[in-house]
Amino acid sequence: MECTIDWMPGTGMGMIAETGSGHLIAMDGAPDGGGRNLAPRPMETVLAGAGGCTAYDVVLILKRGRQDVRGCRVRLSAERAETEPKVFTKIAMHFVVSGANLNAAAVERAIALSHERYCSASIMLGKTAAITTSYEIVAA
Repeated sequence: MECTIDWMPGTGMGMIAETGSGHLIAMDGAPDGGGRNLAPRPMETVLAGAGGCTAYDVVLILKRGRQDVRGCRVRLSAERAETEPKVFTKIAMHFVVSGANLNAAAVERAIALSHERYCSASIMLGKTAAITTSYEIVAA
């Protein structure tokens, strides 16, 4: 896996990441750090990546288990250390999974499998952060 980051000097602290698959991600900093607040902070993209990674797993596991999953939303909230390096220390992930006749045990198992075996992003972040999960099922 590869990624190239280019700082755009005319933007203050704006950066563009080009991923190995050829996609672009814009990032910026807060005004108090020289940024202009034009894009997500780099650490926000780390948190979003973990959310995307686990949502991907949960949907895939439920589909493979023949569950009629129709939606999956993950709301994440995180706390960071007060001193440098300001790593994540707590992350809460709340899943809202929608579908027809979803089995609660299957949803719970999919979330557990993601966090114990498949989601490399959350497993990596779990080295510094206490990660908690919760879920709700919505009929769709």
